[in-house]
Amino acid sequence: MYKHILLPTDGSPLSEAAGRQAVAFAKSINARVTGITCSRPFHTLALEAQMVTDTREQYQKDCTARAEKYLGVLKKLANANGVSFEGVHALNEHPYQEIIKTAEEKGCDLIFMASHGRKGVGAILLGSETNKVLTHSKIPVLVCR
Repeated sequence: MYKHILLPTDGSPLSEAAGRQAVAFAKSINARVTGITCSRPFHTLALEAQMVTDTREQYQKDCTARAEKYLGVLKKLANANGVSFEGVHALNEHPYQEIIKTAEEKGCDLIFMASHGRKGVGAILLGSETNKVLTHSKIPVLVCR
């Protein structure tokens, strides 16, 4: 059975719900959990409002604070359930690549992640990190909806 679960989070309510289910699942099979959140690297020109800050240093501080908040939620869930937890904050333009890379590097045997359920044009325009992980990962992926 699975012994090490990677749990990506973007801080959304759906990610938090997946986190609750992943921690309960990990507890039931005596597995450990590694949580990951991914920030995009700083760009001088940006399309995302989060990147429009004064400096590269301020952007990094904001990303670190956001990662600590998102991973803190998972850590609290894991601790409350007696599940071993490690948090990872990564920088990558393509979060799905970092999710797969981290799962491989950490020896995870399952990726447990939320699906935001975008359909139609929204899914095409916004893309789906979950779909990209499903498409590219050799590690099993459990999708929580």
